[in-house]
Amino acid sequence: MPIDLREDVAYIILKKINESGQGMHEVHFSDTDFGSPKVTQTDLLGHLDYMNQKGYIKAEFSGNAYGNQEDVPDAVNPQEVDLRIANTYGSPDGPLPHKIAFEEAELTDKGRKLLEKMEENPPAALREGASIPIATKDMPFLEKVLLKSGLEDIFDARDVTEVVFRVMRDLMTTEAADRVAEELHKPAEVTEDKALQNEIADLWKDTNPIVGFLSRVRPPWQGPGIFKIDSDRFLFRVKNESGMARTGYDVDREQVVKAVFSATKDELSQERIQEISSWMPEGKVKQLWDEA
Repeated sequence: MPIDLREDVAYIILKKINESGQGMHEVHFSDTDFGSPKVTQTDLLGHLDYMNQKGYIKAEFSGNAYGNQEDVPDAVNPQEVDLRIANTYGSPDGPLPHKIAFEEAELTDKGRKLLEKMEENPPAALREGASIPIATKDMPFLEKVLLKSGLEDIFDARDVTEVVFRVMRDLMTTEAADRVAEELHKPAEVTEDKALQNEIADLWKDTNPIVGFLSRVRPPWQGPGIFKIDSDRFLFRVKNESGMARTGYDVDREQVVKAVFSATKDELSQERIQEISSWMPEGKVKQLWDEA
């Protein structure tokens, strides 16, 4: 399940693991490590689990991470029940499962690189004392999308980004789309992998040359008719054209779209941001763009 990831919490986790030892080692977090608002144990474990899954850290946990009944002690054996520590996940048919506990961790190379970039531009929340959406200004574009979206890998982030851009262009005139492209001439991902060596502008124009050509010769899909793109159709197209529906991703399509929007806005001038907002369909998608 997607979590509400906080950039300041992710930064503190990486920094604490890095400074507390080398290799797999115990890492102890306390309330004083984090600012305001308060980070609950559930929030901390959620961040640790997410960063572990995404390869930024290598972590070990104890207990039953799924909170199911397979880990529930035998209720007819009071001694066994007494030896178990219950967590906060309610169990309707018996005692509670083991408590989830973070044991030890180490930074991966990917996590170390992310920490270096974040140290160059520390999260604003550390200065302002408030939770903010992940910004990570100096992080490569696709890394931002990956970190915020809940997708599985960088190639998924690239493919979904291209589809989100495609639907956005379909809402706009060719002239408006060209003005956006002019501001996106930065690498989408800093990598030696040739399959990912695109500029953000390449993704905006569409790496499929036929699709890119058709997007330039058709009128904006606004106004009445079956091709009108409202918020529902926008989200439907992203899910189906990107392959999310076929692969069975357990991710929220609105979260994915907002992740792409947020990374894109980091690259654009306020003028372009406002112009794109004017093209967005009323309702959920326009809200996601304005909030990203």
